[in-house]
Amino acid sequence: MSKIIKGSCEATQSLKKLVDMVSNSNSTVLLRGETGCGKDIVARAIHESSKRKGKLVNVNCAAIPSELLESELFGHEKGSFTGADSKREGRFEISNQGTLFLDEIGDMPMSLQAKLLRAIETRTIQRVGGKDEIELDLRLICATHQNIEKKIDEGSFRADLFYRINVFPIEIPTLSERKNDIPELLDHILSEIKESGSKIPTFDESSLSALKEYIWPGNIRELRNVIERASIIFPNKLISAKNIRENLLRVNIPDSVEEKDTLWEMTSSLTEVDQHSKEDEKNIISVPHPSHYKKWFDVLDKIDLRRHLSEVELILIESSLKKTNGSVTEAAKSLKINRTTLIEKMKKYSIPKVGLD
Repeated sequence: MSKIIKGSCEATQSLKKLVDMVSNSNSTVLLRGETGCGKDIVARAIHESSKRKGKLVNVNCAAIPSELLESELFGHEKGSFTGADSKREGRFEISNQGTLFLDEIGDMPMSLQAKLLRAIETRTIQRVGGKDEIELDLRLICATHQNIEKKIDEGSFRADLFYRINVFPIEIPTLSERKNDIPELLDHILSEIKESGSKIPTFDESSLSALKEYIWPGNIRELRNVIERASIIFPNKLISAKNIRENLLRVNIPDSVEEKDTLWEMTSSLTEVDQHSKEDEKNIISVPHPSHYKKWFDVLDKIDLRRHLSEVELILIESSLKKTNGSVTEAAKSLKINRTTLIEKMKKYSIPKVGLD
């Protein structure tokens, strides 16, 4: 288990004990914790520490459209709906003899909750459009970052389903509660980046202290993003606390800004269209719709909007430069902004110019 769940602080040791307790049982587990705290890692640790011979099958209930989720989970028979040209096994059947991990269970539509409850109670399922009862032997692990009790009060989650999945609840600690684990997590993430063929930076003691001082609202996922960003901006370089605060976390962005730094100015360049936009329009791939951000205030009391927009902008710039092997001209085309605008933003984020153009 230590190979899967990294860290040895008190909160992590308590987590490992709970995982060890439940691993060899068949009880349903409910993992609760903030977004990015590693619920999928804990689910994998439970599965791999168990005696189950089947595979671990992951399903993100929030990522699959509600009209497709039933077929995805339970499968379907040929001709059961338009486009069902053949019989298809669902995730329940695929995870037979193994573990089914239902992430973001709080987002499951009410229309499906009754069918899931029946599957848990009877250990059988029916494919969409089918009549046969299919018996299953699997371990169910559910996870959520939401307040399920509140959703029950609001009428958007079934109380009887909650009682069924809440047999063995495990609260995943936040990264702020595991700050002494940061050095070990850092080494693990850096080793993964190095194995992928990328050059990695070195973190001195002051930079480790800066990482420990940070609040980490995005938990381990945010830590990973920061370390990956560091490997892009500072390959083979020594990173200081100043680099952490000013270039990677940017916690020194002032609260009060002049009118020129308004939200409009910050976002307009992200949607700026240059002379290449029309001819490239057919090659555009859909990006997440802004409506997805509506859910943020379901779990957060406040959001640092300026910092978040800067994070998005920086990640996109870094990714485009990596894709174009450092070519500023080509990166500007892929971002659909002017080359001079991109150069200004690279200076703003201290991104080194490595290309020839």
